[in-house]
Amino acid sequence: MSEAPAAPRPASADRAHPADLDLLVAPPRARTGFRVLPARVGAMCAVELQKLRHDRTELYTRAVQPALWLLIFGETFTRIRAIPTGGIPYLDYLAPGIIAQSAMFIAIFYGIMIIWERDSGILTKLLVTPTPRAALIAGKAFAAGVKALVQAVVVVLIAALLGVALTWNPLRLLGVAVAVVLGSAFFSCLSMTIAGIVLTRDRLMGIGQAITMPLFFGSNALYPVHVMPGWLQAISKVNPLSYQVDPLRGLLLGTPSHLLTDFLVLLVAAAVGITSASSLLGRLAR
Repeated sequence: MSEAPAAPRPASADRAHPADLDLLVAPPRARTGFRVLPARVGAMCAVELQKLRHDRTELYTRAVQPALWLLIFGETFTRIRAIPTGGIPYLDYLAPGIIAQSAMFIAIFYGIMIIWERDSGILTKLLVTPTPRAALIAGKAFAAGVKALVQAVVVVLIAALLGVALTWNPLRLLGVAVAVVLGSAFFSCLSMTIAGIVLTRDRLMGIGQAITMPLFFGSNALYPVHVMPGWLQAISKVNPLSYQVDPLRGLLLGTPSHLLTDFLVLLVAAAVGITSASSLLGRLAR
């Protein structure tokens, strides 16, 4: 008897799939360049924010200072009407400035964290990964911005309870969030840049304490620019905090502001800050 004819081979076995075979021979090529940068920045930001799950004390303690500014300073100067604010109650005028102040105070000491990571060996491990240094810095910077957003929410809620006439327009609140994040990103990068220069926590603490009050009082956070002496007006015009307070006040209160210029300055400042901090990261890790 003749042998039974062999079963026909499936069509899928007859046709070759070069793409599938290539994946078996060699792994897919890793994404590089600008395509992978947003994912790396997001991953670093998520790592930073994970720390809040283990210790939320910073969020609670940081909320005390802006509450005191609004409850004591704001209420007092609203009653005595010592500062001309163009018909706006001083407490309303002050609230956006306190949002910017609390965000700056969170970000300006962010370099201490990166020095601690250097001392504990974490920074060295991060630098040997394929993640670009700019992505490491940007992730930390925008994590500082997210922390500052939490503070901004606290200040807005306190201000609303005190009767401040804030807007609740979603688009305007989105603009507020962007201004807070960009401003915090710049100040955190400024702190990390200083950390890359001074290399120690003690020096960074001293410099941070020395520049926070001049930045705050040399801005339009507490009083209008036109009531300042001429030399202080010149400082206010180059003070990044002024360009954060101005859009916050314009978006939350509807006062005249220069939104396009303000956001452009904040964006450029954040980009310059990320560049300078990432360039000093290798020096910090030595």
